[in-house]
Amino acid sequence: MNYSIRHLTKFDYSTPVTESFLETRMQPRSEGTQRCLKFELTVVPKAKIQHYTDYLGNVIHHFDIATHHRELSVLAESVVEVQPPPDVPESLPPSSWSELDRATATGDFWDYLNESHFARWTPLLDDLVKRFDVRRKEDPMMVLYQLNHAMYDWFDYVPNSTRVDSPIDHALEKRSGVCQDFAHIMVTLVRTLGIPARYVSGYVHKRPQDRDRSREGATHAWVEAWLPDLGWVGFDPTNALVAGRRHIRVAVGRDYADVPPTRGVYKGGATSELKVAVTVAPMHEAAPPLPREMMLGDHSTVHGLAAIRYQRHQQQQQQQQ
Repeated sequence: MNYSIRHLTKFDYSTPVTESFLETRMQPRSEGTQRCLKFELTVVPKAKIQHYTDYLGNVIHHFDIATHHRELSVLAESVVEVQPPPDVPESLPPSSWSELDRATATGDFWDYLNESHFARWTPLLDDLVKRFDVRRKEDPMMVLYQLNHAMYDWFDYVPNSTRVDSPIDHALEKRSGVCQDFAHIMVTLVRTLGIPARYVSGYVHKRPQDRDRSREGATHAWVEAWLPDLGWVGFDPTNALVAGRRHIRVAVGRDYADVPPTRGVYKGGATSELKVAVTVAPMHEAAPPLPREMMLGDHSTVHGLAAIRYQRHQQQQQQQQ
């Protein structure tokens, strides 16, 4: 299946800013059953775009706009081929725990076994461990299946119920959150069992018959766990799914802090408002339109303004729904 993806991000500033620096993680990965066939990044106002690949294999584009502007728009357009993934077994041999321990003893999975910025232990997880019976039992695959479904059943999916920088305590207290929260909680629990786990940022193609909880028009997040003989296997606790042909991977990391779709700073005394729109459609179908108010248009450069306070403000980041 080939997918057409459009990911539009727009920053509106309350007053003109003098400079913006932004980096993006929007180019889908090419590995395994997924290949990025085409990727284009359009920035308004125009900028020279450069890119590099980080140590995790994520492609990062970055640019600097050194002129006055009131708006900044970034449009990422991709064509991605996703082949059917290999079948994932319902269980593994009991010996898989020993095989897992031998693999992790090498130190190769250190980053994915220890706490990270958003995936760290909190006392509120003690009750969840008991409720979900999170322990080494049967085999690693059975434990992951059970945890994936327990997360889905216990937590309500409520868009915008948490912030991009919310600790997992907020979702635990409310028993609700978005895909970002569910992924962080599951990653934290899985790591306590000695199973390497990482956070995945990307997109999911929504179809009416699938009854997904994740919100249309936004990026998505899920979890990958490393298992003997299988490698990285994706679990989507938001939708109680094993990640498959509808999941499109963009970036992987220890948690969201490693993979935000946008991150940057700007100079000026303005406040900023972030708007995001995402469309994902099979190539043989007409792609849904982007919101009219977010379409790329002419952005006039403002000259001759009075001096603007020279301050550095962090760009708002996109929460994954």
